[in-house]
Amino acid sequence: MNAYTQDCICLLGDSLTQGGWEPHGFAQRLSYVYARKLDVINRGLSGYNTEWAIPVFEQFFAKSKDQEHLPKVQLLTIWFGANDACIPPSPQHVPLPTFSANLSKLINLVKSPDSPYHSPSTRVILITPPPVNTYQRGADLATRNPPLDLDRKFEVTQQYAEAVKEVGAKEGVPVVDIWSSIWEAAGKVERDLSRYLNDGLHLNAEGYTFVYDGLLKTISESYPEIHPDNLEFVFAPWADVANAADRSQALRKRDAFLRK
Repeated sequence: MNAYTQDCICLLGDSLTQGGWEPHGFAQRLSYVYARKLDVINRGLSGYNTEWAIPVFEQFFAKSKDQEHLPKVQLLTIWFGANDACIPPSPQHVPLPTFSANLSKLINLVKSPDSPYHSPSTRVILITPPPVNTYQRGADLATRNPPLDLDRKFEVTQQYAEAVKEVGAKEGVPVVDIWSSIWEAAGKVERDLSRYLNDGLHLNAEGYTFVYDGLLKTISESYPEIHPDNLEFVFAPWADVANAADRSQALRKRDAFLRK
């Protein structure tokens, strides 16, 4: 087991988060810019919705009584909606009011002092689902064996994206609205969303750029103290070690937040 060396960013979500490790994915890029400052932990769960995410979160997020000796989660991103917005009777479907309530619950598991998972050091960012391209999605599902019916609607996913923004406003949590940014980049033409989606649902490298850029912008505006430019390496650069009068001191773990 690794020793506690540095704090972390935790990415919670569905396949869009899990796929963030793909080449040029947002998680991969975050890991690069936060290298030696904050570890990036990907808790993306392909196919999951908010209803299933809550009990999983309660298993992987440390309870308050255990947090003292564990890496602190300095940032938690919550990115759901793509599966919750499935058309009934899909088992992935979560009714819109329940979806909103689940997002609030996930936020307050961390933010509420009454929660056994309360983590005062954890900042939260919500991310909206991207728009779905039903033409592209339908064509992809038609190639399955056996062929599958269309499982999502453009306007329904839009409603879930709006709900994320409403929850963010209610809970005082910043939101990265990639639904709007991708929709506008596509000229508000559904078929042209294929530039950013590889199958009508999941983002390609160009689509993930909106997530990465949106997250860094939101961090800069809402939580500038954890922007990568404002953090130190936990272990000193090699030149500092080489030139140090006391190398044993120079090699000691540092606080990433003590940037000079």
